[in-house]
Amino acid sequence: MHESQISSIQISDIDMNKCYFNPGCALSIYKPKSGQKILDMLNKYFGKVQLHSICCHHEPKLPHGSTIINNCAGCDRRFRSLYEGVNTISLWEVLNSMEGLSLPNHRGLTVSVQDSCSYRPKPQVHAAVRNILKKMNIEIIESKYSGTKSICCGDNFYPRLPIDKIIELQKKRASQMPCKNVVVYCVSCIKSMTIGEKIAHHMVDLVLDEETQPQETRIDVYHEELNKYIDEH
Repeated sequence: MHESQISSIQISDIDMNKCYFNPGCALSIYKPKSGQKILDMLNKYFGKVQLHSICCHHEPKLPHGSTIINNCAGCDRRFRSLYEGVNTISLWEVLNSMEGLSLPNHRGLTVSVQDSCSYRPKPQVHAAVRNILKKMNIEIIESKYSGTKSICCGDNFYPRLPIDKIIELQKKRASQMPCKNVVVYCVSCIKSMTIGEKIAHHMVDLVLDEETQPQETRIDVYHEELNKYIDEH
């Protein structure tokens, strides 16, 4: 693997006595019940996985050698880089590995994919996402900047840039997508694609056969909600 790329723990190396799923702050705010639904899916098809709900901004309080299955790219980056003895793997790699996993049929849906920034050095995540989409009979038309060349949706620039500049970046990123329908696997990307007049489909929603809801798109209000949740978890 190229030195600029980062490997996940191999599924065969996961200690299932120390395996946890962390849905992440943004998903927990967006759809509080979705984390439990995904946990149930992991327990049914993968093995005994425990819920971990401590935010990645805080000490995870887990035994050395634990693995956290992440839905969020930011969680993955922080848990693997800030806390010694914690391994990470994306939810998408785990779901893609499951034999007999029952997935919805989304035949007729053609999409582009907005790859999350913090997963940029993990091509294995990009591949897993696309494999899952294909298993759900979704056709993919790639944008020029995808996978390891993906560009931030704009959200990460808050609060370093003025909001009007961030909105400009969000619209620019959305405009680079060839399809009206855009698959994302980050809640912030839902907001950006919506602001850019695209129809966002979050991977968790697709897997659970639910509609993706833009909800709060004002970036300052959204981040206030996130920060409050982070402080409390």
